[in-house]
Amino acid sequence: MNQNETDTSPTQLWASLPIDRAQQANLAALGFAGMTPVQAATLPISLAGGDVIAQAKTGSGKTAAFAIPLLQKLNIASLKVQALVLCPTRELADQVCAEIRRLARAYENVKVLPLCGGVALRGQTASLENGAHIVVGTPGRVLDHLQRENLSFDALNTLVLDEADRMLDMGFADDIQAIAKQSPASRQTLLFSATYPDTIAALSARLMRQAQMVKVDTTHDTHAIDEWFFEVEPDTRLDAVTRLLSHYQPASTVAFCNTRVQCNDLVQILRAHGFSALTLHGDLDQRDRDQVLIQFANQSCSVLVATDVAARGLDIAELAAVINVDTTPDPQVYTHRIGRTGRAGATGLALSLVTMSEMSRVARIEEANNRPSRWAKLSELSSKGGALKAPMRTLQIAGGRKEKIRAGDILGALTGEAGFDKAQIGKISLGEFSSYVAVSADIATPAMDALNAGRIKGKRVKVRLLDN
Repeated sequence: MNQNETDTSPTQLWASLPIDRAQQANLAALGFAGMTPVQAATLPISLAGGDVIAQAKTGSGKTAAFAIPLLQKLNIASLKVQALVLCPTRELADQVCAEIRRLARAYENVKVLPLCGGVALRGQTASLENGAHIVVGTPGRVLDHLQRENLSFDALNTLVLDEADRMLDMGFADDIQAIAKQSPASRQTLLFSATYPDTIAALSARLMRQAQMVKVDTTHDTHAIDEWFFEVEPDTRLDAVTRLLSHYQPASTVAFCNTRVQCNDLVQILRAHGFSALTLHGDLDQRDRDQVLIQFANQSCSVLVATDVAARGLDIAELAAVINVDTTPDPQVYTHRIGRTGRAGATGLALSLVTMSEMSRVARIEEANNRPSRWAKLSELSSKGGALKAPMRTLQIAGGRKEKIRAGDILGALTGEAGFDKAQIGKISLGEFSSYVAVSADIATPAMDALNAGRIKGKRVKVRLLDN
């Protein structure tokens, strides 16, 4: 079930909860037609002040499930940190921040502050000095600020652990416990996890009080995913990816590789064939990672080539296809990979390339999923579709939230004096010091020139076109 699917009147559903009128109106304006299963199961408990352990998959609506109750409790007049959301990766933290800010539109002047690694401490320290209502961060960086006494949780009333199983897998257990010790014992704790191993049970026992356990469907709807396996020779594996893309023509694809070298090689091959492709792996610095993800999310890149580690925490909406360039030996990893497509009622495509030496891996996937695999031949696929060109390009603007630049300022500069049509302007993303705007590929260079020649908020800014 997605936000727009419900068998009950949405008014009755949301009105049945103790949510103030401003948030009710905001939910309606944002298109939250009804509650997802995890929201329906957890919100009555969390809004009543109880601790909750929720087992739910990524993309189930869990961010709203914990954001709504913490927003209800905010004392906006006090710029002390009242809620903390811990996430395993910066990418997920950024997504959570964006969703909380959307839900916080019901109120005035709610300050949500991200605290993650890969960003200079100095800027974060300055932001903390100005106060914040909600902090969203990774355990290591949050603990760092606590130890430096840049951050206090004396007023904290809600602690959220998002994707707790992943945080434990990444070795954050001690950091989480150290953070919890510096927050009031009377706080409410909300824990969300895709799985419930013994380590989660042990952590919750230490951090939570009479927590209620909620379990919603944590398996992906395999009926919404069209899965196909293709046998390849080892030396033709990368070229086979272009054949798959040319035939199926997916609007957006994540192609999983096992190594950084393989990622880079595949991107070079794809670009040589005319595809717009970018890579995401652990050797990229944080700025480059951010720019890659922004471009993929705003349709400036058709194919994202990534390693599993680099793709942790990604929640990419409306992903058309997943390609397993290598067949993973772990069936759970396979399920996690393909589960990134076919969400929210959409149909997804999962394509896997398999060499003869990897056939045993497919057998393990079949056993785990209790169904046979479906095979097709690369030779039977058509390549008439050609290369996939991204419909958009991304402009980077040297100025962001620190300069008080808003999305409306950028849109106004492009549609005002520059004279471009609003339909040619895509997603606008605001960072602390840089902003990004997607524009139709055919106007990318003229739009860049117009912004460089014009002004945003009365100031001249430097603008460049990102490579894809």
